[in-house]
Amino acid sequence: GLLSVIQRLKGSPEQELRIVLLGLDNAGKTTLLKRLASEEVSTVTPTQGFNIKSVHSHGFKLNVWDIGGQRSIRPYWRKYLGSTDLLIYVIDSADQKRFEETGQELAELTEEESLTGVPLLVFANKQDLVTAAPAAEIAEGLSLHTYRDREWQIQACSALSGEGVQDGMNWISSQIMNRKK
Repeated sequence: GLLSVIQRLKGSPEQELRIVLLGLDNAGKTTLLKRLASEEVSTVTPTQGFNIKSVHSHGFKLNVWDIGGQRSIRPYWRKYLGSTDLLIYVIDSADQKRFEETGQELAELTEEESLTGVPLLVFANKQDLVTAAPAAEIAEGLSLHTYRDREWQIQACSALSGEGVQDGMNWISSQIMNRKK
């Protein structure tokens, strides 16, 4: 109606999106969130519960929910998935002992009805460590190529240095633009 005409005339308001940021404990979720919010990343404590930050990127307001990854918290992840526009899953690329566990958690998440068709960005974090597995190897191990019900991307990054983080944000922006068309 009239409100939409007025909004078009004065320029559309910033679109808000809900992003859920998940992954096992110590994967680097909170460091990544602080990096996205242009905050200091040198002192990060494990998340007990969740953090929410609004990040402005590419003309969008991204409301990012960073939910703790401790085993005792993971069953509650599902309670935060409603109305999710995009899922970011963070993996500690250097913690190869937990690849199977993180893969199982991701597989269960992508089967959640509330996430059907929701784009998935996997950050293969901690690439600055010499023991980090390459993103392509992680994608293969997670069987990402079998995900046919959603757009997905794996992005090598270091939340600590910021390397690769902007590339992931650019992918998110392209997903948002594609959904608007």
